[in-house]
Amino acid sequence: MKTIEDLKRLREQVQSQTSVRQESSKQIIVGMGTCGIAAGAREVMSAILDEIAKRRLEDVMVRQTGCIGMCEKEVLIDVVLPGQPRITYGRVTATDIPKIIAEHVIHGHIVKELVVGKITE
Repeated sequence: MKTIEDLKRLREQVQSQTSVRQESSKQIIVGMGTCGIAAGAREVMSAILDEIAKRRLEDVMVRQTGCIGMCEKEVLIDVVLPGQPRITYGRVTATDIPKIIAEHVIHGHIVKELVVGKITE
């Protein structure tokens, strides 16, 4: 993806896939600020959507946000599960996504080597 049209197509794809899902208790939030995009957030977002589709996970909502504020640790994603702290993963690549989805989103086990932040609510 190298043009604004590519980004718009990705946005439409994400919106169409996430609009099908109703408000969910499981969420993955991808930092899509300019620093995140430069570090590969689009590829990570595509990998997340692909993995969710492959596993047929209908209870996971994927959202995007602007800059999370830790630019040196991009690509950043947050995983929010009910009854657990919000976990921020940093320096995430597309190849990390299957492990994060399988371990954390499905089984509730935090992938400790990628954690850069934890928010208790």
